[in-house]
Amino acid sequence: MSYIPHTPVDKRDMLKAIGIETGVMDDLFRCIPKDLRASSFDLPDGKSEMEVENYLRGLASKNATDMVTFVGGGFYDHYIPAAVDALVSRSEFYTAYTPYQPEASQGTLQAIYEYQSCISRLTEMDVANASLYDGGTALYEAAMMAIRITGRNKIIMDGGVSPIYRKMMYCYTSNLSIEFVETPLVHGHSYRDEIDKYLDDKTAAVILQNPNFFGAIDDHSDITEKCHKVGALVIESVYPISLGILKTPREMDADIVTGEGQSLGIPLSFGGPYLGFMATKKEYVRKMPGRVVGATVDDKGRRGFVLTLQAREQHIRREKATSNICSNEALCALRSLIYMSLVGKEGLKQVAELCMDKAEYAKQRLEGIKDVEVKRSWPTFNEFVIKIPKDPNEVIGKLIDKGIAAGFPLGRYYEDMQNYMLIAVTEKRTKQQIAIFADALEAALWS
Repeated sequence: MSYIPHTPVDKRDMLKAIGIETGVMDDLFRCIPKDLRASSFDLPDGKSEMEVENYLRGLASKNATDMVTFVGGGFYDHYIPAAVDALVSRSEFYTAYTPYQPEASQGTLQAIYEYQSCISRLTEMDVANASLYDGGTALYEAAMMAIRITGRNKIIMDGGVSPIYRKMMYCYTSNLSIEFVETPLVHGHSYRDEIDKYLDDKTAAVILQNPNFFGAIDDHSDITEKCHKVGALVIESVYPISLGILKTPREMDADIVTGEGQSLGIPLSFGGPYLGFMATKKEYVRKMPGRVVGATVDDKGRRGFVLTLQAREQHIRREKATSNICSNEALCALRSLIYMSLVGKEGLKQVAELCMDKAEYAKQRLEGIKDVEVKRSWPTFNEFVIKIPKDPNEVIGKLIDKGIAAGFPLGRYYEDMQNYMLIAVTEKRTKQQIAIFADALEAALWS
């Protein structure tokens, strides 16, 4: 069966209608030099549905999807309850395009409202928007939001902020007049004295991350207090699972909170799609990008949901508009909502405790290996740094052959950390898997 309905006569007639009197298809491209034209599109003959399925399954089988992973760095292998897939697969939710038009259904609006409520409760902030693309773009949007609020243009970035996010920040702002200052870490924590040195009445915001990229837990309350004294805001990037047991951004008096929502029920998937979340204090809601869904009642007193705030250039004056977030990760936001609803407050706490406890067990096993040094100068959540006596890239390659994704080589982003690896442990890792990992690492180093 041909999927093209046009007959040769149809094609000839259409060509003539646009001025190709010869009716020959090649003459349509005569303005393109022959040596620049494709010699062949090399399209294979049509295949049956079964043949296409087998071909695609063959391609998919080349991916290593059954690795036991200890890789983190912002994206984590958490367990996803089966109900998440079952519920998010309902056809009512399939429309991937962002629901921001007036005709958005009440069900869709309620799902967004509940998502916002969950993020607000998780971070203990007043209001959350209806999601952003990923954790890095959310952080960029937060920086722009701080600049709009304060009217200043200096951003201080703590050395514990993900190097991936920092690269994204510079890329997104390359044509903007923003002064960036990066401050180093000291013993794995935010270097207060360095931040103080640059903090002044020109500072729009200080960007912090907790736990930071190296897994270290920090209480940034003192930094926040100093920032507020000079009128600067604090942006806190957080790992949402850790909020089950750690001090919340609101408890530290942070002004804007962002993070990557992948760990909330979204599978690792070769680079995405991911989910950026953002929450803030009530007084800054009108400067927040994206949109906010609110709850209301109609003239008969029935509960309903409505798009409450949309500060896009389509809806307000361009100079007053926030970022043009018109498409987003709506289905990913729904996944995270279902995950948080299923796991619940106590469940999230249990997941967080399991992650932290198993990471501590992994530390004990790994530091028992000759010349492997576990960095213990700071408390960590579920991620920590080790130093090994060989090139981590070589060691990681050996463990990949054994079905283990061993960790993240820090030399990729830090020249002075060529022998360091970042190890992540989630609730999915069993003691047996951690033991196998330790044995395999020892064999890769010393056999």
